[in-house]
Amino acid sequence: MTDFLEIERRLGANTYKPLDVVLTEGRGVWVTDVDGNRYLDCLAAYSAVNQGHCHPKILAALTRQAGRLALTSRAFRNDQLALFYEDLARLTKSHKVLPMNSGAEAVETAIKAVRKWAYQVKGVPRDRAEIIVCADNFHGRTLGIISFSTDPGSRDEFGPFLPGFRIVPFGDADALQAAITPNTAAFLVEPIQGEAGVIIPPAGYLARARALCTANTIMLILDEIQTGLGRTGRLLAEEHEGIEADLTLVGKALGGGFYPVSAVLSNSDVLGLLQPGQHGSTFGGNPLACAVARASLRVLVEEGMIENAAAMGTRFLSHLQNLEGNIVREVRGRGLMLAVELHPEAGGARRYVEALRKRGLLAKETHDHIIRFAPPLVITADEVDWAAERIASVLH
Repeated sequence: MTDFLEIERRLGANTYKPLDVVLTEGRGVWVTDVDGNRYLDCLAAYSAVNQGHCHPKILAALTRQAGRLALTSRAFRNDQLALFYEDLARLTKSHKVLPMNSGAEAVETAIKAVRKWAYQVKGVPRDRAEIIVCADNFHGRTLGIISFSTDPGSRDEFGPFLPGFRIVPFGDADALQAAITPNTAAFLVEPIQGEAGVIIPPAGYLARARALCTANTIMLILDEIQTGLGRTGRLLAEEHEGIEADLTLVGKALGGGFYPVSAVLSNSDVLGLLQPGQHGSTFGGNPLACAVARASLRVLVEEGMIENAAAMGTRFLSHLQNLEGNIVREVRGRGLMLAVELHPEAGGARRYVEALRKRGLLAKETHDHIIRFAPPLVITADEVDWAAERIASVLH
């Protein structure tokens, strides 16, 4: 393992602070390192591996399609794209689909699309459109996206930034209402703020945001890149409040842990305005990505992973709630998107994450004092109990 770490430090850009574990194999919720040690993965690649590592049916779709046709660009059509549109639109009840690769690309696409809608449909003066976003958001790390980040680490020394954004507190519907102007094109929000530490808004917040957007002719954009595709115990987190976004952003688990796939899902009013040459991606909608995504969606539904996330999330949360005390300040969660926030005097979350690694469980700290737990949705009750025992032994 030491050789791998030395090469990374010598040749790689220092943009991450990973745990010193070098993984070489994964199956389901379990991963193995180069020294043969086995771990329960409680991060699932930030929800990109919802279906579990190396799911055999997704792997079969990948290898089958890779042996037939992998990439055409969008200059030509392929026989997987239309089927991908059909599967994803049927499942999510969307009218239009625009495939991209990364989650950040989906966010950038949505920003472009709603600005165009604002000028062509709402009548906002050219180059005056505004998008309302939330403090402590995380939508990616492109230059456009960090223009409305409130995280100094994401922004410092990367300016000048893209204008046209208003920032309001997350979960505060009154602040959202006060920020709306005639030039407001959209409200972009995560149903649950994942990177911020699994921050769940007050009940009714998203429903009121939906009502405000409707009343003021504003597009509601829900970034479901982490919360979507089963993570919270529903297909989409918006379902918890019975609402529908105008644009929904999905990614991560759409690729089943094998391939980067993202998509912007929309009503026809927004994506229907885009014309050839105004947006695109060489790899977006390629046949390999579409075949993988179709298989990823299929197993998610057919194997009951969404329902399992709800049941196992309740079980896991119950275990974690028993930890509240001298070290643990608060426990939060919905489905299998969970977090434990530690008291500041606990000495930071990293030391406990390292201790969990030594006990065979991989998790990740965020914002110094928070540990996130988000295992693949295929986790069993026995595996939840096994994980909870190790967490309790560290956070006692």
